[in-house]
Amino acid sequence: MGRKFFGTDGIRGRVGVHPITADFVLKLGWAAGKVFSEQAQGRKLIVMGKDTRVSGYMFESALQAGLIAGGVDVALLGPMPTPAIAYLTRTFRAQAGIVISASHNPYYDNGIKFFGGDGFKLPDEVELAIEQYLQNDIVTEESSKLGKAHRVPDAVGRYIEFCKGTLPAGSNLQGLKLVVDCANGATYHTAPSVFRELGAEVVEMAVNPDGFNINENCGSTKPALLQEAVTSQGADMGIAFDGDGDRVLFVDHKGHMVDGDELLFVIAKHRHQQGECSGVAGTLMSNFGMEISLKELGIPFFRAKVGDRYVIEAMRERKWQLGGESSGHIICSDLTTTGDAVVAALQVLYAMRETDTSLNDLKKGMKKFPQKMINVRIKQNFKLENFPRIQEAVAEAEQTLGDRGRVLLRPSGTEPLVRVMVEGEDAKLVDELVTRVAEVVTQEVG
Repeated sequence: MGRKFFGTDGIRGRVGVHPITADFVLKLGWAAGKVFSEQAQGRKLIVMGKDTRVSGYMFESALQAGLIAGGVDVALLGPMPTPAIAYLTRTFRAQAGIVISASHNPYYDNGIKFFGGDGFKLPDEVELAIEQYLQNDIVTEESSKLGKAHRVPDAVGRYIEFCKGTLPAGSNLQGLKLVVDCANGATYHTAPSVFRELGAEVVEMAVNPDGFNINENCGSTKPALLQEAVTSQGADMGIAFDGDGDRVLFVDHKGHMVDGDELLFVIAKHRHQQGECSGVAGTLMSNFGMEISLKELGIPFFRAKVGDRYVIEAMRERKWQLGGESSGHIICSDLTTTGDAVVAALQVLYAMRETDTSLNDLKKGMKKFPQKMINVRIKQNFKLENFPRIQEAVAEAEQTLGDRGRVLLRPSGTEPLVRVMVEGEDAKLVDELVTRVAEVVTQEVG
């Protein structure tokens, strides 16, 4: 049986549109509860957290009811970053962790994603088992077997201490002035405290969530106001998180954006200098310039499919400890099990302090190739082999670029989009080619 509801990062969509509805999420909680109950030995516990969007209240209640009906206890964490839930799932020795979040999407979207008891994304067979239960009617356990729910009052403090502890003993951020943009999302009450308690001067941005302003003109997807603030405040840098705290981008002291590929390179180079970088896993979207720069340092590089779960799979297969995506998902598997924006940010800051070098200078070690992507909204399923005109347009673009560039068409795993990306040394040529290919895609499937 194939997946019907689970995508590359859980289940996500528009609130009120199936499957992101209260009745479906109630049943999802029950189905997950049944699956994890069957796997449990001893106490049956699932931890659950959410980001700050208004629909989180509704889905938290629905999931809680479904899990309890399935005979599972629930530890409610409240608004917490996604990686915090992965961490607390492990520390509480829970069967699983559930996150209610649509990450960088607008407030009117939401989603449900899961972590296993080991803090990693669920394996395929567990997702399929949950989908199998979703085909059945809910059967509530008898009263003596119902689960219970309790809130975890110290969840925020636990996660803050964990993040601080990922730096070597004695490390601090004293003397640094940081502008921290929390996207009015799940890091609003954790990230500023982490940096401040390590000694940095922190200027807070987008830390007043109201349920509707998550990711609105702020955060890692809309960094313009952060760039202005860094230069006007005379800060050493800016740090931008997304709505659920698993992505991070930086702004250097000159107001220039530093993306996930550049941050990954900075961490990898620093670790390599310390003899601690066996290899780096990226994705099909990783900048070609990062691949070249890493190889020049003698650091192996591998491209996985897009999605942090595939990056983590590639890392685990190769026993590498570092991987990430240009969007700012960065995984340091020696420190945690999933992409953690705060932990990754600390690794970048640590590299700066240890080398006594500005971020602007550190990123210069990587020659970044111009890369442009256009999202084409589609009305039907997309497979390149079914569209000869699109294949022809791609082939022509590839021939023009030669071996100093590439073309990639990738359907989104969470939205009805095809991402058209072109990369090469000549920015003007890249712009012309991506526009040309995107126009053909629009004509064929838009």
